[in-house]
Amino acid sequence: MTYEQITHHPEVLALLERGNANLGVLGFTDHSKAHCALVAERAGYILRKLGYSEHEQELAKIAGFMHDIGNAINRTHHAEIGAILANDLLKGEMTMADRIAVIAAIGNHDESTGGAKDPISAALVLADKTDVRRNRVRTKEPEKFDIHDRVNYAVTGSSLKVEPEEKKIALNLQIDENICTMYEYFDIFLGRMLLCRGAAEMLGCKFRLTVNGGKVL
Repeated sequence: MTYEQITHHPEVLALLERGNANLGVLGFTDHSKAHCALVAERAGYILRKLGYSEHEQELAKIAGFMHDIGNAINRTHHAEIGAILANDLLKGEMTMADRIAVIAAIGNHDESTGGAKDPISAALVLADKTDVRRNRVRTKEPEKFDIHDRVNYAVTGSSLKVEPEEKKIALNLQIDENICTMYEYFDIFLGRMLLCRGAAEMLGCKFRLTVNGGKVL
């Protein structure tokens, strides 16, 4: 099973669509196919820049595209549920070692129960938790924003850079503090950023966060 095949797999797409719809009802930001494709490509980019093999990059991209399928069942423990669903979908389509690598990454991508355990799960964590952007907000009416909406909508610019020579992975954000205060940002994202720091360390790098040009982490 290749990454290209996964992106067209009818069951994977159906699970992602249902999961995103479920989260929309609960008031969460976008978790659609677009988010998962971005995460997949970013996970592959991280490993490519750090010199990992094309095979490892492919596994990270597969895990990235599938990482949120568990939301189709329930948001609580969606990472672990997603790993179980992925195991069933990939059984017979990949070697056991590759399948275990993918489901382990999916099962460890959420900050509530997970954390990077190997390069593939580290790349997934970094790719997922750094997807902070304005167009993930579903509602277009600011008066209806909750804190998660404000935090994402306040981000006017975002870039993730991997600098292998300096062994550094940096997330650079521009935030409109008239929409979201720095306190609100860190109230929501501090746990995720600390998870990213651990993932970067798993890859032999340091994680750096800059907001509006100033180093924060």
